[in-house]
Amino acid sequence: MRENDPRLQRDAEGNLRYQGRVLDHQDEPVVDQGLRFDLGTLVSRRNTLAVLGAGAAAAGLAACGSSSSSEETSSSAASDSGSESTTTSDGEIPEETNGPYPADGTNGVNVLTESGIVRQDITSSFGDASGTAEGVAMTLTLTITNMNEDNAPYEGVAVYVWHCTGDGLYSLYSEGLEEENFLRGVQIADANGQVTFTSIFPGCYAGRWPHIHFEVYPDEALITSTDNLLATSQVALPQDVCETVYAVDGYDGSAENLANITLDSDNVFGEDGGELQLATAEGDVDAGYTVELPVAIDPTTEPGQSTDAMGGGGEMPSDAGGEMPGGGTPPEGGMPSDGGGEPPAGGPGSESSTGTESSLVGNTLVSSR
Repeated sequence: MRENDPRLQRDAEGNLRYQGRVLDHQDEPVVDQGLRFDLGTLVSRRNTLAVLGAGAAAAGLAACGSSSSSEETSSSAASDSGSESTTTSDGEIPEETNGPYPADGTNGVNVLTESGIVRQDITSSFGDASGTAEGVAMTLTLTITNMNEDNAPYEGVAVYVWHCTGDGLYSLYSEGLEEENFLRGVQIADANGQVTFTSIFPGCYAGRWPHIHFEVYPDEALITSTDNLLATSQVALPQDVCETVYAVDGYDGSAENLANITLDSDNVFGEDGGELQLATAEGDVDAGYTVELPVAIDPTTEPGQSTDAMGGGGEMPSDAGGEMPGGGTPPEGGMPSDGGGEPPAGGPGSESSTGTESSLVGNTLVSSR
């Protein structure tokens, strides 16, 4: 029965592994691996805080439950703009919703089918579009590792990244940007598992902590359908760097929006304060910032949007100043002309009947992310 368990994989040394960790008792099924192994399983994803809250004794046992076959380096949760990123994560990157504006085919247009989407510099639009996003320069590097291979570099995976402008708007969706496709692009992980994008630092719109979306696919050939996804998640940006960036021209309203939210109150990162998603950043507003995050993926984990996808999208402002999620002035329609049907309720910058932005992702109505 143990040999037939589809969750188990045998490594090159002949050891059986579950979620990338060697079984403590090779001759026993997963359910009979003991307390230490069970605690290790619990903390492999987003239950870390719950386990730690049980007390120091439980935390000590959880530490003992780590795999003895690999030394995993903790990702830094520091928000110091001079801190340095590590190259491996101490847990699997949490699955998150792709939000209302993914342009991956789940909500209208699919930019991943377009020639030119594989590019490093995503500051400007490509194809027939010609716009360029303005803002403080940012270089984003994600280091993708495979938990089923002792966190070895996940060479060859394709990573799709997208984020909002300095004004909190999304290309292909927000009013005036329906024909632009900047701040979206795909890179293929190199031998070190790294992908690097040249972009601008995103703004902060009401109801969300500053963030960057990304999806991971097995390879470039499979990016055109989300059925092939390995992971969907988001990068949280460090507070002190955000505060510095939002003090310069081009980020109107971002400082005020940031002051009204915390990582703990954010509807995506709030469950654990973005523990495995908080990037490090160093640089300055003149030379730009280098933002880095280690991303550990277990390819056996069922991919998809977060299980709390119906969670709220944050408080909407009471004024009509356009500070809705999506940023800027509420767009008309909020869907590109080739978006494939009626725009979703609560298009970019508009307010749905429930007071949150919402959109159809698969068959699930999700709130603003």
